[in-house]
Amino acid sequence: MPPERDLFANFERMRREMDELFGDVFGGGVLGPHHRGGFSPAVDVFYENPPAPDLPRAVVHAELAGIDPDEIGLEIEGRELVIAGHRRPTDSEGRVYQQLEIDFGPFRRVIPLGADVVAEEARATYRDGILRVELPLLRPESRARRVPIEVPDPDAPAPRSGSGV
Repeated sequence: MPPERDLFANFERMRREMDELFGDVFGGGVLGPHHRGGFSPAVDVFYENPPAPDLPRAVVHAELAGIDPDEIGLEIEGRELVIAGHRRPTDSEGRVYQQLEIDFGPFRRVIPLGADVVAEEARATYRDGILRVELPLLRPESRARRVPIEVPDPDAPAPRSGSGV
């Protein structure tokens, strides 16, 4: 094994031993997730251009394995998607854990979308622990405007300038 690898392996072993020794004091031991007040699910945000006539859309994937879909709430607030919910602990009666890394508890994640969306047309599906939220993008209004050119009648009197007072 290269010397650098040994060094990192020793640090990792030392970190684990410190966690075991001081975990309950610093809140990182077996009871750590209970004291932290929940977790923050991992998310991916990307954009898709489906075939016409559908609008381009923002898509959010959230990793929510082990969470009952009835425990998940979605809201669109302007240009942000809010995902909130609760992961319940598994029944651990009679278990002695060697390692416990799956966090549980309440969560709330605000995801900036970077564009205006059509909130009324948002769709969400939950499969294999992944929540997929599709948010059609609002079509930008055309900012170009044709300005008609008026041609005055040559026989009409010329407009007066000045205040006329």
